[in-house]
Amino acid sequence: MTLDDIPDYDDLSDALREDRPLRRARAYRIRFALDDLKFRKLDVLDPVPLGRQILAAAGCNTNDDFSLFAILASGDFEDVRLDEPFDLRARGAERFVAFQTDRDFKLRLDDRQIEWGKPAIGGAALYKLADIDDDKAIFFQERGGTDQLVEPDDLMDLTDSGIERFITAPRPNATCTIVVNSRPREVDDRHVTFEEVVKLAFPGAHDTNVIFSMTYRHAASKPHAGELAAGGSVKIKKEGTVFNVTRTVQS
Repeated sequence: MTLDDIPDYDDLSDALREDRPLRRARAYRIRFALDDLKFRKLDVLDPVPLGRQILAAAGCNTNDDFSLFAILASGDFEDVRLDEPFDLRARGAERFVAFQTDRDFKLRLDDRQIEWGKPAIGGAALYKLADIDDDKAIFFQERGGTDQLVEPDDLMDLTDSGIERFITAPRPNATCTIVVNSRPREVDDRHVTFEEVVKLAFPGAHDTNVIFSMTYRHAASKPHAGELAAGGSVKIKKEGTVFNVTRTVQS
């Protein structure tokens, strides 16, 4: 193979999916994220980079206090030492997460050990790491207590002594309380449609010349506030999502 034949990069995601070793290339493509877990593609020049070189390629100031972790194929987090080589060809890791911190916190998610660089972890981050279907949920295993359902907008404290434990399990059926035209109403789903809210606001049949308009706020879905049109739906919080519905009669 001549220099002209060497590809610009080889992608670790492709190599893992195709169950093959990394090919010789000018660079090696990994996925990198900070604590928001918004992974982006990142090219490193060496197949056995130092942790510090990965941070530098990501534009991080390596003089700051950063912790770097590789997410292995098993889902476990492995500490990447900044001044030690990490062999991309042998570890089966394509994703890396960095935290600007001087302390790490340990937690378990099912059978995976995760090291987190912040004293709290958001439910949204846990769901990203779990990568589960909508019919499943994450639960916090409280010591000596009842398992606590974790929602994406929750913030879980990791500062207690010991390792916090989370598990995934089928999502329980539970009612949610929304407020429709200043009145609390219970619904059986985390998603509600325009038509369902109209029925709660104005029960019964309506003439064809009646038009409804609707606004909402404090929703779980994004945007968290706005207008909802016929045929639309929003994801609600367990409590506190507010809807205002108005009725207009066309002449």
